[in-house]
Amino acid sequence: MSERIRPLVQQNAPDFKGTAVVNKEFKEIALKDYRGKWLCLFFYPLDFTFVCPTEITAFSDRAEDFKKLGCEIVGVSIDSQFSHLAWINTPRAQGGLGEIKFPLLADTNKDAARSFQVLADDGVALRGLFLINQTGKVVYQVIHDLGVGRSVEETLRVLEAFQYTEKHGEVCPANWSKGASTMKP
Repeated sequence: MSERIRPLVQQNAPDFKGTAVVNKEFKEIALKDYRGKWLCLFFYPLDFTFVCPTEITAFSDRAEDFKKLGCEIVGVSIDSQFSHLAWINTPRAQGGLGEIKFPLLADTNKDAARSFQVLADDGVALRGLFLINQTGKVVYQVIHDLGVGRSVEETLRVLEAFQYTEKHGEVCPANWSKGASTMKP
């Protein structure tokens, strides 16, 4: 993480591939699997921690809202697929995830975290979130420190705004939400 971070916005998303836990099974996934769809790709530090399960379960609970917008979700950490599966198999009431409605990618070699520039000096991924459009371009990225979780509501708002601007050629002002006024550039 010592080198300077360069924004990925307006660039093609870095390729990623690896083993993920999908519906409690191991499956190979890659960026190319999401071509033609929007993708919400988010990195989190580690399994079996404190803030991470609140984010993952919040995204899972709203997965259908993302799907209605033509957007898939993938969560990524440096943990193994075995750790992901153990965490999914642990009930939420006992600190686990329970059922998750999107893949959790194992980035044990840290290639994805490195490519998306979220790998911290201590070897874990910072909280990074990337919205990638249907053509594979990054349109939105947020990277921040470990102690604060992300807002699923804000992610959905931003996704809707980018989809609106793409479809209508207008721009969305600050705090825009679906149905609010837009502007013609």
